[in-house]
Amino acid sequence: MLNNNWDVVLSDIINSEKFNNFFNSIKEEYKKESIFPKFEDIFKAFKLTDYDGVKVVILGQDPYHGENQANGLAFSVESGQILPPSLRNIFKEINNDFGIVNTNGDLSSWANQGVFLLNSVLTVKKSKPGSFSNTYWEEFTDIVINRISKRKNIVFLLWGKYAQSKESVIEDGNYIIKTSHPSPFSVYRGFRDSKIFSETNKILKNIGSEEIDWRT
Repeated sequence: MLNNNWDVVLSDIINSEKFNNFFNSIKEEYKKESIFPKFEDIFKAFKLTDYDGVKVVILGQDPYHGENQANGLAFSVESGQILPPSLRNIFKEINNDFGIVNTNGDLSSWANQGVFLLNSVLTVKKSKPGSFSNTYWEEFTDIVINRISKRKNIVFLLWGKYAQSKESVIEDGNYIIKTSHPSPFSVYRGFRDSKIFSETNKILKNIGSEEIDWRT
């Protein structure tokens, strides 16, 4: 369902009655309503970043709820789409950090380098943000976060209070970098000028991992 690597790591979960009952209900929802991302992209983050390849985790809340935006990766949009405000602020900080100018909102190039772009809730109804909050999705992704953290030496970027609430499921032996969320409402409370992307690369270099090229 995910890929060979994740299928092994999460075999007890994805073969459980609880997961399958929930996922079957999601399939039915897709038949009745406009839901994002595309059904085949629900687990895109898992397909682009193997469990053993995860170096950095960026946590989002739920997918963008506008037409042709969400593509299965947290904070990412389809190529050619107008950049949402939070992603614009992320790109501004990368520019501030490295002088890189990103205009392509598809973050697949990051995912292919080991940046796991995980929304805590993997689906959303059109124009209804939070429509799948407080469902099994959050339990599922909490398990995913915990199992990633068992590998140790993973950099977790927790932006905003919601992402920071997930710190409790991250095991010791990892690196946690916390700032405010990059949304226009909170970017000035710590995200802006945080240099978190170069800080992430310094950590990766220090532990002998290849640094991330933050260009898109």
